[in-house]
Amino acid sequence: MTATPASAPRSGPLAVGAWRRLFRDRPLIPLTVLLVVLVVALEAIQPGTVSAGWVGVTIRAAIPLAILGACQTLTMLTGGVDLSVGMIASMGAFVMATQMPIQGPVVAIALALTVAVIAGLINGVGVGVFKVHPLIMTLGLSLVILGVMTVYQLAVVKSGTRVPDVLQWLGSETTAQALPNSLLIFGPLAILIIGGLRYSGFGRLLFAVGDNPVAARLSGVRVWGVLLALYVLSALLAAIAGFLVSGLVKTATVSLVEQSVLPSVAAAVIGGTSILGGRGGYSGTIVGALILTVVTSLLNALGMPEAAKQILFGATIVAVAAAYTRVTGET
Repeated sequence: MTATPASAPRSGPLAVGAWRRLFRDRPLIPLTVLLVVLVVALEAIQPGTVSAGWVGVTIRAAIPLAILGACQTLTMLTGGVDLSVGMIASMGAFVMATQMPIQGPVVAIALALTVAVIAGLINGVGVGVFKVHPLIMTLGLSLVILGVMTVYQLAVVKSGTRVPDVLQWLGSETTAQALPNSLLIFGPLAILIIGGLRYSGFGRLLFAVGDNPVAARLSGVRVWGVLLALYVLSALLAAIAGFLVSGLVKTATVSLVEQSVLPSVAAAVIGGTSILGGRGGYSGTIVGALILTVVTSLLNALGMPEAAKQILFGATIVAVAAAYTRVTGET
């Protein structure tokens, strides 16, 4: 009679520990369950919505967000955040679209990638060399880019904008209804990022810098060099996301992708990347981007206004970050 009461209390802590390990080490499992629940809820609210065509549209919309989420995942692994990705993506798309009628697609894309690299270098020097907090540095740079692009827009107002046909094909079209052409870009990128984080020396350095930058520096790691390369890579990924968004909407503006900054942070946080650095991965971010895209469809089905969506995204970041810290026991 005494064995049952003695064993019962131990099952509680054991169960809690199991859930913590699941969320910490296998975040894809609960995330996938949540994604399925949301899809089922959407189908229940609007029967007939979920179809092969809907899957293709959802994946196509989630891909640019997932690429921006990669920027956040990589920077958050080092304990930072990149709030400039929206403006860098918009800048890349706008420079490409305005130079396209003058220079042609190859030179226009090359110029856009060049200005993105310059922006990434500025972020990297500010954060890695001058020790400016990443949030302040990237937010400040985004405001600078907005001002520069406003002046640039006035200078090229007569040339107009044109998105290359190849980017329109990649960004807005699908194959066999459920396979967006943008997967041709996103698939290799996702494989490189996931594989790079797991198996490359640079990926291990990102985790090391985020886990303990002092110990990493004392062990011989050039932390400033890692951060410099990180923010250049983040800027290049942001520019690619901007290209795909411009291909999707078939135009470009100076603030085309700015509204995706908050959702990109949410995708990384929901995907299990710690805002404290040193823990996370890109697979969860991809599922997080899909979750947010499905949530957007769900809100549209419910007739929610845009302001309510933004409120929900903000509340999601706060709630999930707090829950993740609580469940995994991080402090």
